[in-house]
Amino acid sequence: MPLDEDVVASIYRDHGAALRRFVLSATRDPQLAEDVVQETVLRVWQQTPEITGSLRSYLYRTARNIMIDNYRRARRRPAEALDGGLTEQAAVPERVDEMLNRVLVEEALLRLSKEHREVLVALHYRRFTVNEAAVQLNIPSGTVKSRAYYAVRALRTILDEMGVEQ
Repeated sequence: MPLDEDVVASIYRDHGAALRRFVLSATRDPQLAEDVVQETVLRVWQQTPEITGSLRSYLYRTARNIMIDNYRRARRRPAEALDGGLTEQAAVPERVDEMLNRVLVEEALLRLSKEHREVLVALHYRRFTVNEAAVQLNIPSGTVKSRAYYAVRALRTILDEMGVEQ
């Protein structure tokens, strides 16, 4: 399906702000972040990929690849001096990967049922023990264990659907 201007505008409208926040958190440079977002949307428009998973995760991966390409390009050539003699700092690929994974996991968590999400948040983000999570969620500890097991399985399935390699 070729992407026309209306589709590109809707991609920008629906995902542009979140994509800009993601890139800005890695680069800390608003102008560079805007350039990466525009390049990301442009690549999607030019390549018209067959996206089987989440469009947002595809956009994040494309933006990540652009930031890594920019970082590598900047490392190959001498640093350009800015006003005051400071050098421009590019995003570190490992940090970008870490942020991308966090964004994708958060998006996947939102697709889980409320009960499964609550258990995973309690156990993995808040670092509660099974008994503490049971008290906090007001359910038996056996239910916490069972929900955690099924929640992790569901999360893996969702991440697979999103195209996230584990």
